[in-house]
Amino acid sequence: MAAHGMTSIETDGDSIKIVNQLLLPHTTEWIEVNTVEEAHDAIKSMKIRGAPAIASLAALSLASHLSRALKSSPPPDFLASPESLRAHVEPMLAFLYTARPTAVNLGAATRRLTKTLHASIAEGKNVRAVAEDLIAEGRKVADEDVGRNKQMSKNGGEWLIEQVKARGGTGEGLNILTVCNTGSLATSGYGTALGLITYLHETGKLNKAYYTQSTPYHQGSRLTALELQTLKIPSVMICDTMVGSLFQHHDIHAVVVGADRIVRNGDTANKIGTYNAAVLAARHKIPFIVIGPVSTVDLDVADGSGIPIEHRPPIEACVVRGALYPFSVNAQGQKEQAAVMITPEGLEGVYNPSFDVTPAELISAVVTEKGVAVKKEGEKEFDLSGVV
Repeated sequence: MAAHGMTSIETDGDSIKIVNQLLLPHTTEWIEVNTVEEAHDAIKSMKIRGAPAIASLAALSLASHLSRALKSSPPPDFLASPESLRAHVEPMLAFLYTARPTAVNLGAATRRLTKTLHASIAEGKNVRAVAEDLIAEGRKVADEDVGRNKQMSKNGGEWLIEQVKARGGTGEGLNILTVCNTGSLATSGYGTALGLITYLHETGKLNKAYYTQSTPYHQGSRLTALELQTLKIPSVMICDTMVGSLFQHHDIHAVVVGADRIVRNGDTANKIGTYNAAVLAARHKIPFIVIGPVSTVDLDVADGSGIPIEHRPPIEACVVRGALYPFSVNAQGQKEQAAVMITPEGLEGVYNPSFDVTPAELISAVVTEKGVAVKKEGEKEFDLSGVV
């Protein structure tokens, strides 16, 4: 356990381990990631998920690969020259990017490493120095995450408190709904939307956190539930279809969500079900806050129509995984788990997108570590220039 909950990645020198999030909350299994190919598989299969976390793993896997190469004797052929290193690294970065195309953080990390590669070669450095620059930059991608998460959580939390006060409230006893999992398991620590909830809890402003079960893989009911329980934050789980009922019958002060991609006008791709919550929040005049690091903002895409939406395999919507109940324990002392099909076998016509896009007009604020962006009076789009 980290100081603020759980962690998804642990490193020791060139060694990388991740928690297999497909087995949480009943089994904590650490998986070694020794190659770029294993990192790609872990990201694609969702053993690790969350836009910042997968970017961190991708960057760390390349750094580890190069660090091991520098220590090997004899050195591999790709360390013969800066050009041979470039020919080796560029396809690896392109390959890593294909693992989860919607999450812009992954692309930002691979582009950042590509830029470092080209800059080091352009400076005339020898091949070892170029590799060392890539290793340092790869590790920096992960190291920077926790600090910025805490800053954006404070930015968003303080903005929300002021909004509640402006509406006549006290800014205390806040009830917040979130979607999916955006805590330490989805990042390198503290979290984005769940980080904001944690900040409100730590400062005594939170009454209760509500969270949806969230598909795919019930990431809310498995992962967010576990993190909130670990942090001892008062919380209530709801099914995705209960959001409207919650707003009708309970005093909810804000909906706070993370983001896999925020484009230039403020349209935001996030876990499927986010758009539904945004529409209902607008109907009930509840502030809807998107929170994510600067690396989640993609100014090269004008609006949400340009965001690629990942579709998961249909079988994932037909099968649930969990611990057998009543609980039985295996020889290793772990709860026995099973995957159970809940649909007719051979079901056709399964629609299973992993993300949806929430239009900017439904979003109250976009929060990054640089600050809080709001729309000008009467406008439907954001100017994000001040928060990137």
